[in-house]
Amino acid sequence: MHRHGYKGRKFGRETDQRRALKRGLMCSLIEYQSITTTLARCKEIRREMEKLITMARKGGLHNRRMIIARLNSLETANLLVDVIAPQIERDSGYLKIERAGYRRGDNAEMGTISFVDEFKVKKEDK
Repeated sequence: MHRHGYKGRKFGRETDQRRALKRGLMCSLIEYQSITTTLARCKEIRREMEKLITMARKGGLHNRRMIIARLNSLETANLLVDVIAPQIERDSGYLKIERAGYRRGDNAEMGTISFVDEFKVKKEDK
């Protein structure tokens, strides 16, 4: 069997678990502006987040609904579309990955993924 046409990493998980992992990581990245996880996860998250940010920059109801469908929470999607996307001035390359050493337990290579630009995100008290 050949590997042609199979995109993405499996992470040793079933499809629904893998989708939930990606959604959780993307929501955390939007909320905290920077997260540290394994390098493979960083590289996989960057692929999907770049597309979401481009959709958020274009705006419109359809793109907003597409972003809501791909993320876990409505609040996170609104934060991306209403607060972060208007502050982005570049056309692509919104995220950066920096290597962060090796994890102590299993020596997995770690990375920090974050936005290239700093954003002013106003936290509301609930």
